[in-house]
Amino acid sequence: MSYLTVNNATKQFGESFMALNGVSIAVERGEFFTLLGPSGCGKTTLLRAIAGFNDLTSGEITLAGSNLRAVPPHQRDIGMVFQDYAVFPHLSVFDNVAFGLKPRKVSAADIKARVIPALDSVRLGDMAQRLPAAMSGGQQQRIGLARAMVINPRLLLMDEPLSNLDAKLRIELREEIRDMQQQIDIATIYVTHDQEEALAISDRICVMNSGRIEQVGTPQQIYGDPQTRFVAEFVGTLNTFQPGPALDALLGQLGLSAPPDASWAVRPERLVLAAAGSPNEGAAALNGTVTKYTYLGREAHVQVETPVGSLVVQVANPGMAATRQAGEAVSVLVPRDAPMAFGADGARIGG
Repeated sequence: MSYLTVNNATKQFGESFMALNGVSIAVERGEFFTLLGPSGCGKTTLLRAIAGFNDLTSGEITLAGSNLRAVPPHQRDIGMVFQDYAVFPHLSVFDNVAFGLKPRKVSAADIKARVIPALDSVRLGDMAQRLPAAMSGGQQQRIGLARAMVINPRLLLMDEPLSNLDAKLRIELREEIRDMQQQIDIATIYVTHDQEEALAISDRICVMNSGRIEQVGTPQQIYGDPQTRFVAEFVGTLNTFQPGPALDALLGQLGLSAPPDASWAVRPERLVLAAAGSPNEGAAALNGTVTKYTYLGREAHVQVETPVGSLVVQVANPGMAATRQAGEAVSVLVPRDAPMAFGADGARIGG
């Protein structure tokens, strides 16, 4: 049996809004499990149900084999890290981190023995007596992380903890969170709407949409082998081929087929940009014209108008000499294993 299981969870607000609709997940000991999806998809509702802040309308939640719904929130031994830091401005860093230990009747000596290592683990050991108001957003979030870990929780929950930070700090802190989670080996459920963040730190990702689960898998499976069109579009960038004779000819060249109502798409990095008329062994060539070139440092995005629609081609390590000019004639090479087909219901065909 998995360490944490949620079975057929539903949560209804009012008479008609179903925030969770038959959601089932399983999280293993020590696993970093991410709930990913757009705003309103149900990920925070699910997290709050596990924490006990919202009860389910129906369904089961078990932790280490015990019925979690029968346990009051303050007795669940769950650490929680919030989006807005939730620090107490009138308390020192030390007292903020120690806050959850005092109701547990931990002695003063044990509090000191647990808080100091927790602060050291988040690189705040020399700031124990400071007040949070004098600290940066990243430092305040580290306080929240240390406070959640110091109680030695059975489960760690994080609700978009980095969304209020700037881009560079988000990258730095997400790596620290992942490193600390691995060191303490605690099952963690992390909520985010940031696809890159989810791919970078997760063992597995659960993509949610409209209160349902679209797909659960490793980052490689979610990005490289999406099982629904929603997952393919939400996680990463997707080119969609326009239906018509040109697409039929392309699929014929590649030896691919699908039902007539299927739609076809491809990731930008799976396409290859070449000079017009270049050899195309193992791929089909689409003649096209560059309409836009966007340089992003480590990569460039080249927008090309082709017979099957406007396609974005991702070029890795473009360098200064790789600039493409609008109006330039090029070939877009499509490898046989690159296109993905989706049925009218959005499910992947043959994936």
